[in-house]
Amino acid sequence: MSTTGLIIEERSRDIGDFMVGRLIPFRKKRMVGPFIFIDHMGPTTLGPSSYMDVGQHPHIGLATLTYLLEGKITHKDSIGTHQVIYPGSVNWMVAGSGCTHTERSPQEARNAQEVFTMHGYQIWIALPKDLEDIAPEFHHIDATNLPKWNDNGAHFTLIAGNAFGKVSPVPVHSPLFMISIKATEDYVFTAEGNLQGEIGICIVSGQIKACNETIKDGNMLVSKTEDICTIIITQNSHVLIFGGEAFPEERHIFWNFVSHSKEKIEAAKTRWKSNNFPKVPEDTSYVPMPEPPKFTK
Repeated sequence: MSTTGLIIEERSRDIGDFMVGRLIPFRKKRMVGPFIFIDHMGPTTLGPSSYMDVGQHPHIGLATLTYLLEGKITHKDSIGTHQVIYPGSVNWMVAGSGCTHTERSPQEARNAQEVFTMHGYQIWIALPKDLEDIAPEFHHIDATNLPKWNDNGAHFTLIAGNAFGKVSPVPVHSPLFMISIKATEDYVFTAEGNLQGEIGICIVSGQIKACNETIKDGNMLVSKTEDICTIIITQNSHVLIFGGEAFPEERHIFWNFVSHSKEKIEAAKTRWKSNNFPKVPEDTSYVPMPEPPKFTK
């Protein structure tokens, strides 16, 4: 959803086995596996005087994953997709060589002048180098089709990727995982043998305990070791655990563009300024690209 850079960075800190910061990218960790951006939307109340309206904006070199906890969003894109997403389902848009999309509150909610809470996450996952220029795709996976299981008072949903011997139907392009865990009582989570690659933990609500410290909601932890991670998810808390295998090449990011190549990002800038990206059918909106910051001596 981001079009102007919505991440507000918080001073990161080291607590031993983990780094703690405010979502990603943050100062000491730009990516976790292939995950390059996480935007926490809300919670906020929408209604007759204020609905979501994100106009046409472009992407390259990544896949967007939208996961709602509350509310609803209509997604339209230049592939021709028109899809309303509801809580628990996944919208997965592969931008590849270039895709434009909009995100708005559904028209039926506007017609009924509904008031509702919007709360969720929009996540950008970088594509492997050799797949950055694939043709755009869109997939919607209903909540009922995501793997779910319980373990000692913890309720798991595998949103994307492979974990705990299960596979999500979201068609990812590299080894990764994203899991929702809601604990009804204190739960000891152990990644060893269940996850592969770098590990990030986003605290949606409640708190967790790690390295003899309590970390509250709104923060993210990144494990300093791969594949091994143990935390206590406290009673009535909700976390998202995500990550996977890191790419061998660095990724560059500007606005909504991600690539291993700075030249590709520069070319995408020119395409958008020149109005040469594919368009969302019957939509005339246009989000201008922000100018890079100017530095003074």
